[in-house]
Amino acid sequence: MANSSRAEFNISHLCQTSATSIVLPVMYTLMFLIGLPGNTLSLWVFMKKIAIKTSTHIYLINLGISNLILCLTMPFLAIYYANGRKWAKNNTMCQIAINGLTPVLHINICIGVMILSWVALSRFASLIQHSHANRPSRWLKVLPRAFLSRNRHARLAHALCLVTWAIVVLCVIPFVVQYSVRVTANVEDVRKVCYSAAVEVGGAGSHVFALVAVSLFFVFFLLVLGSYMAVIRHIWRSKKSVAISDTQRVYARVFRNIVIIKLVLVVCLLPHHIYKAIFIHMVKEQSLSESLPSDACHPLSVHVEIKNMLLCLATLRCCTDPVMYFMLDKTFRRHANGLLRLSPSAHESHSSKSNGGQLSQATSRDL
Repeated sequence: MANSSRAEFNISHLCQTSATSIVLPVMYTLMFLIGLPGNTLSLWVFMKKIAIKTSTHIYLINLGISNLILCLTMPFLAIYYANGRKWAKNNTMCQIAINGLTPVLHINICIGVMILSWVALSRFASLIQHSHANRPSRWLKVLPRAFLSRNRHARLAHALCLVTWAIVVLCVIPFVVQYSVRVTANVEDVRKVCYSAAVEVGGAGSHVFALVAVSLFFVFFLLVLGSYMAVIRHIWRSKKSVAISDTQRVYARVFRNIVIIKLVLVVCLLPHHIYKAIFIHMVKEQSLSESLPSDACHPLSVHVEIKNMLLCLATLRCCTDPVMYFMLDKTFRRHANGLLRLSPSAHESHSSKSNGGQLSQATSRDL
């Protein structure tokens, strides 16, 4: 497949539309301007303003670091899509875009999905321990004890985040080296421009990595979905035996949080991974097609643009996460309001001091 793909890279070039040359640079610029201060503020609140770190805070700190790193790549992505057709393949900025941005993008997308999976299990464990259902959840016997103990869970969160970063980085780097050395460096594109089929379509090695990444995404996506479905079922079962209105409001807020978080996952990440698998299948089919004249557009040009638009949608999550923290987490909102010199509402102040507020902090602060 690699030889067929290389032959095709030599006889046609990728054509851009305004979706790539204008829309994507504008989108990445806006995402950078929104995501950089948002994630910086989030990390400041989590790391400096919250003295006692729960396991959820540890997960969200690592997620915030991943988001911040992703935001720092966006100006380069904007420049790449705006000037990729003008850069020579051996241009320094082109090499940074190919060999620098590619691993950062894939590493942080994978890390985001995995950390959200750990957060899902953490939230589920927190909720079922503060339940007023008529019988204990059987998940208390299934989940590891480290997830059910606050002290042990905090240590587990540190370990899981460290292992997650290490595994993803060590798995991505070899594929990136193979991609840059054996695919982009050895392919002789007639036009020798940075934005080319050799870079955007890739070769056999990069396709193997992409399929592995897609498979892992769906494993973790199903884990998150299963956790949240179990939470919803547990909330519904608990609600039938609860007469305390404050607790019912907590469960309603937890359910709302679950819906919003799942919406972000489905809207931002799911389309990108589904289309990536479809795109690789189209590349394999296209490698068997007939050659085209050297001045013709590559037959996958439109599909490459769709792939890049969905990649932009996947990275949009790093901008929505700080907004989600502010909307859904009372502890984060209270500290963020103080940092921004905004006054929390009287209702929230009273609620945080009441018994219902204590229960809310014990459950919804993990959401």
